[in-house]
Order: sequence, then C-alpha cells, then structure tokens
Amino acid sequence: MSGTLDQARAVRDEDAFDVVRVDAYLKQHIEGLQGASTVTQFPGGASNLTYLLAYPNRELVLRRPPRGAKAKSAHDMLREAQVMTALKPHYPFVPTILAACEDETVIGQHFYVMERLRGIILRRDLPADLGLDSDSVRALCHSFVDRLVELHQVDTSSADIQHIGKGEGYIARQVSGWSDRWRQAAVEGTDPCEDVVAWLSERQPMHDNATCVIHNDYRFDNVVLDPEQPLRIIGVLDWEMATLGDPLMDLGGSLAYWVQADDDATFQSFRRQPSNAPGMLTRREVIDYYGCRAGRSVDNFDFYEVFGVFRLMVIIQQIYRRFALGQTTQPQFAGFGQAAHYMGERCRRIIARSVL
Repeated sequence: MSGTLDQARAVRDEDAFDVVRVDAYLKQHIEGLQGASTVTQFPGGASNLTYLLAYPNRELVLRRPPRGAKAKSAHDMLREAQVMTALKPHYPFVPTILAACEDETVIGQHFYVMERLRGIILRRDLPADLGLDSDSVRALCHSFVDRLVELHQVDTSSADIQHIGKGEGYIARQVSGWSDRWRQAAVEGTDPCEDVVAWLSERQPMHDNATCVIHNDYRFDNVVLDPEQPLRIIGVLDWEMATLGDPLMDLGGSLAYWVQADDDATFQSFRRQPSNAPGMLTRREVIDYYGCRAGRSVDNFDFYEVFGVFRLMVIIQQIYRRFALGQTTQPQFAGFGQAAHYMGERCRRIIARSVL
C-alpha cells in the first residue's frame, strides 16, 4: 500500500529555511546522521509547519511555527517537545523526540525534530486502494475513538505529567481565554458574535468533569495508520495544544471538525477528513460510543459542541488575521474570514436547538 503513504512535497517558498544550518545543528545533537538531507514539506500547515528530512540512512520530521505566528500557546515548539517526551512512556502512540532547538539563530525560531512514523494519514477522502468497506470503516472509527479514551485514561498523578497543565478550572479558563482571543483576532467586518460568547459564559458547567491528559486537536489527519494493517493506529501527531483538562472539552473540539454525510454543502466544503464515508459514525454516535467506552455521562453535550465550534472559529479567524495583515500570502487563507463567519452561524444553530 505504498501509494497511500503520506507524501511530502516541495517546500513552499515562504516556508523555506536554511537547510545547511539545520543539518549542522542536527549532526551535533543526533548521532549517526550521514550525508546531506533532502527536505520536503508535508501538506497542510495552516498552523505549525511539518517537514521531512530524508538522510541516506534515516528519515526525520521537523516541526516549526509559521512565520508571523504570535499565539505562543499554540506555537510553542519547546513546550510541545517537552509534552511529547513526558507522555511517551505513558502513551505509546507519541513519536520519539530526537532534538529540540532553543537557538533561534539556526532558523529564526524554535523547532524540534522527531522520528518519522511511516504510515497512512487520512486527509479529505479515504484512499481507494485501502479497500475498506463500511464495516471496516466503522471499526476504524471505533479505534479512533478508543485511542482518545486511552489518552484520557493516562495517570495524571506522576510528576512528569502534572507539569503539562493547570488542571482543575479548565473549562472556565478556556471560555475566558478563547473569548479574549476571539476579540483580539477580529479585523474590519468581523461578526463580533457577542451572543455566542455570552451563551458560553452563562451555560458553562460549574465544575470540570475530570482532569485528564487531553490532545486538543484530535482528528483523523493527526493519527498515523499502519500501512500493512490500516485499521491499526500506530501514532498520534500534533501535540502543541495538549494539556491537562476536561475530557469532554477534548471530544467537543474533535467533533468541531467532524463533517458527516448529511451536513449542509458549506460545511461539507470545509471537510479535511473522511468523516462522511459510509460506515463512519455520526457526531451523535461518536459521543455515545465515547461515553460508553470511557464510562462518562455525555448528557447535555450541547455546551461542549458549541465550544468546540467556537474554538475552531477563533483558530480560523487567527489565521485569517495573519493573512489580512500580510504575514502569510497563502491564497487558501483568503476565504478564512468567511469560514469563521460560517462557524459563528453554526454555533447559533446549535444554541437554537439546545435545551440548556
């Protein structure tokens, strides 16, 4: 199934870095690297950027922030590397960190390098050559949710885990923090969505459901499938927003990206993962399956669903603000202002049918 392996492409001009300096740094910190590296870039990259460094004897993956990034909490490469290192002994799906560079003179920013997990990453559509029928797709979907449940079961009492987040009071901090980020990301013509912000503030639960390790960006395009057994997940990527927090907030954030087969055409156009494929669970089925596997009540999930969409709206708006300010020239970001507006309307539709 080599044709379905995630493929890197030529590096975009605005995302290029000094390959010679990086090579010199890595050979000082990673034993056994030989020869020169060929550098390519993985697709995506609306948030942090990911590159394949192919040496004659080894493949590495480099992660760095985009130029112009200001939201340090979402682009802190050193923190992400520290979180991954702490989690690896407790959650085997985390890739191994090989080097974390604090010297900004190398490429102008902090970055880290990890092992490459060779596997399949699902993007917008299921690759036809996987040959998955609807029953297999459903089994894959169950496996996807199971890995999230297992993450939420990691023991948070150990010292190496406790330092990755503040824990109790997570919901309140998130509502306040993302509301502030939303206001800061606004540009001329942005819908202020103060009604959505007020609803979240008024309807937020008084207490967290639990304090767990949460990923905060758990999607199909952040998991790696075994190329020989594609129903088997061998890795989970993109840990920059991982912390200690409420597990239902993590699930709600994941479902904000879950476009199912009967969603409207506009939401379908945003789809980045094959969550609409025959056999995939609906959002409601994901919620119920998670609740059953995790042993948690998922009643009155509306708050978590609205917050997940709201947080995604803020992320989209932050990216659009970078585009509007000329900090990135990627043409795909030109429509992100309209996308954020749609997410605000989506929040309002969920609120309108909510019983909270």
